[in-house]
Amino acid sequence: MNIALYIAKRYLVSKSSQNAVNIINLVTFLVIVIGAAALFIVLSAFAGLKTFSLSFSNTFDPDLKAVTTEGKYFTFDENTAEQIKAIEGIAYYSTEIEERIFLTHNQKNHVAWVKAVDENYPLVTDTDSILYFGSWMDKDPYQVVTGIGVANLLGLGINDYRSPLKILAPKPGTGGITSQKKPYNELSVTVSGVYAVNEDLDKKYVFAKLATIQPLLEKDSTQITGINFKLKQGIVPESLIPEISKLLPDTVALKTRAQLNDALYKMLNTENLAIYLIFTLVLIIALFNVVGAIIMMVLDKKANLKTLFSLGVPVRQLRRIYFLQGLLVSSVGGIIGIVLAGILVWTQTTFAWIKLTPSLPYPVEFSVFNVFIVFTTIFILGFFAAKIASSRINAKLIQL
Repeated sequence: MNIALYIAKRYLVSKSSQNAVNIINLVTFLVIVIGAAALFIVLSAFAGLKTFSLSFSNTFDPDLKAVTTEGKYFTFDENTAEQIKAIEGIAYYSTEIEERIFLTHNQKNHVAWVKAVDENYPLVTDTDSILYFGSWMDKDPYQVVTGIGVANLLGLGINDYRSPLKILAPKPGTGGITSQKKPYNELSVTVSGVYAVNEDLDKKYVFAKLATIQPLLEKDSTQITGINFKLKQGIVPESLIPEISKLLPDTVALKTRAQLNDALYKMLNTENLAIYLIFTLVLIIALFNVVGAIIMMVLDKKANLKTLFSLGVPVRQLRRIYFLQGLLVSSVGGIIGIVLAGILVWTQTTFAWIKLTPSLPYPVEFSVFNVFIVFTTIFILGFFAAKIASSRINAKLIQL
């Protein structure tokens, strides 16, 4: 039997004859439990907020997207389309044009972006999940879907054929705007539906049919600004980039969802790291209690140490007893803290007892990775705390 571990486990649950030592040990244990629980809850809350924040961008961003790195448009012909379809791993793809436009309705104006997409777009992106009311565009080429912000600004109604929305796009060319009577192309459309994602996106985009917008912008059917790809289940986007890149012009780059939102991902990851480091610093300060508690235990059990030393137990083994005790206190306290925090996170995800708004519960997410991070952090900090405290034991201290 491992004598050091056996004695350390006995010390973990036994009470001291000194009431002050018992109080210090209890406080030390509670500090570890509360610290571990707090770290896990904060990481779970931030994981929920991260998922919640990314859900907005994921609504519009595909698994993989082709965008031009030079200019705005590139050519995508039928031959290339057939070769793209033959690539194993691509479930669907959708071509698009994004261009700034001017909207006018009943003497109200707004500058926005038209996102002209083909008929495959609902297969690439879950459009039903973002519709606030109305429906997605059907076979009518002159239907559009606007954000609720655009609809409110311009006073738009669903299927209002008597008062259509007008889309104005500048005519391409190098001449001055005074050189022609009408420097823009105009298109009258009706709103079939309204989407709602977040305030910025709701005021930015107007969805329209690609074949309708290309003539408005004076582009032919092969000119686009991007291709959205939906990949089959389990396919890693990076694995298809070399194969797809061979079929597209050199000026076209393929970007994953993370790369499309590079700034957002970096911000969220930086915030997550900052929060973790701040709470780890708090835990470092808290685990100094472990050092103090072990030293107090050493002084309280000095008579036992003398007895063991007289029986021939070496100082190295005596240090190991209190090192293992500190490690057990940290580990057990960390596990209990994680379990308690896990129960709180589960109740929030199940019953939503904390809400941001009357209809929106505070987002939290239980993650096995966070369990690993919290326990590893507690264990490593407890290891160093126990090592520091147990190193104070020497022959001179025992014989005093």
